[in-house]
Amino acid sequence: MSVDPKSGRPATAGQPGRSAEEIRRDIDIQRRALGANVESLRGKVTEVTDWRRQVEEHKQQLIIGAAAVGFLVGIKLMRSRRRRKRAF
Repeated sequence: MSVDPKSGRPATAGQPGRSAEEIRRDIDIQRRALGANVESLRGKVTEVTDWRRQVEEHKQQLIIGAAAVGFLVGIKLMRSRRRRKRAF
């Protein structure tokens, strides 16, 4: 069976006069391709949404980010305390 280079589908797809066997074969090919794509997507979604693995892989960046946020919050709190003391 030849494949249409533009669509990647079997060249017989959509052509009138195809036999029932050709149609079944095309459906089976599409079903297998869809199944493989779904499994691949499922694996990628599982990998991306595994927050424990993401934390483990990016531990250093998370520590640096947490330290930076803590530092900025500390500066903000110190400035607001100084303003309150000046007001009294």
